[in-house]
Amino acid sequence: MNQAPQLEPRNLDATFFALADPTRRAILARLAGGEATVTELADPFEMSQPAISKHLRVLERAGLISARSEGRLRPRRLEPEPLEAATDWIERHREIWEANYRRLDAVLDELQSATPGENHPRSTRSPGEE
Repeated sequence: MNQAPQLEPRNLDATFFALADPTRRAILARLAGGEATVTELADPFEMSQPAISKHLRVLERAGLISARSEGRLRPRRLEPEPLEAATDWIERHREIWEANYRRLDAVLDELQSATPGENHPRSTRSPGEE
């Protein structure tokens, strides 16, 4: 697993807060394809440029995007480090929960083998499978 930069808890909170909004996630998806101006980012949405600008400020405060000056324009670009840190945090917690489920499976197996003659069918699906 790549070593993503560690974020302070409040930075991680800002990242998850920014990602909680579908408009901001759509903006990030657009910026994954390259830089864009506010006008270009606002184009697919039925909202004003000031409303888009508010979303951009949230993304900038979270460190997910940055702007550079290009004459009168300030194109935004994606900054991947906070996303990498959030992914790392999620992955660590996924590993913890998988280990917990494996331990629970072992306890259930032990309980089943300690009760001779009774057949308790148990799901063999992994967590998250349906």
